[in-house]
Amino acid sequence: MFLSTFVLPLLAIIQVSALKIASSTATIEYTPEAIAIKDFFSGTASITSGGVLNLFSDSSIDLASNAETQALRNYATHKNLRIIYTVCESSAAYFVQKYLATVGLKESDYTVVSGSTCMSAPCEAGTFPYMLAHGTVDAVGMWEPTLELSAQALGANAVIFQDRSVYREVFNLHTTAEKLKDVTARKNIVTFIRALNQAEAEYNTTPDKVYSRVASTLNMNVTLLKSVWPIHSFNGTLAADLLDVMVEEDAWVAKTDRRSLISRTDLANLIDGSVLKEVLQT
Repeated sequence: MFLSTFVLPLLAIIQVSALKIASSTATIEYTPEAIAIKDFFSGTASITSGGVLNLFSDSSIDLASNAETQALRNYATHKNLRIIYTVCESSAAYFVQKYLATVGLKESDYTVVSGSTCMSAPCEAGTFPYMLAHGTVDAVGMWEPTLELSAQALGANAVIFQDRSVYREVFNLHTTAEKLKDVTARKNIVTFIRALNQAEAEYNTTPDKVYSRVASTLNMNVTLLKSVWPIHSFNGTLAADLLDVMVEEDAWVAKTDRRSLISRTDLANLIDGSVLKEVLQT
């Protein structure tokens, strides 16, 4: 009886880690990320409720999406933060201060109070639409659909002020310098943004394909979603004037946070266009 010994080659198994994304999941702006994961991304990814701060509180987070104000707040103490993609441009609360300033009103001329957003009617006590309808506040500045629901609560008496030349929210995708230097992480991020570009194209050209899915994700009424959709711009790029926006807005954020201004040169390092360039080249 002969015993034969077989020597098998050892195969190296390379596992690609799943992407983890922290996003502001109570907003329309984040939803292209969810569609990209389900329809276009070839890898594995998950979204958790959060934002930019999660990049520094949880090392397993690869990407985070938030408005530019949160980037400014976190970049003041985390110089490794990077903005790599603009997911959406829309309206937001900072518009109130900017718009009222155009007619000569200072922040000391009015009182700002806090409240909650509302995604569908009826809006509960403590939400901005409820507060406006019951006379607790005189005006509301917030992202959609809270603003539309506030207008609906007032009916024919509603007056809407909007001017994108004064201010628009720039909702960006962020990561860290360390993630971008990691070959595997960067490859995953590039692949995801390529998928995100596909989702954004769908949002722009054939939104009927996603209306019901987005509404379901946010527990919104489809009709309400359609009414506020035009306010959002899904361009799949880095906003061309992003640095100018950040420089101007940091004056307000720095005052609010009681810190020194961040220089234009320093803020330029916050924006990294290399990832999008890589996406568009391949």
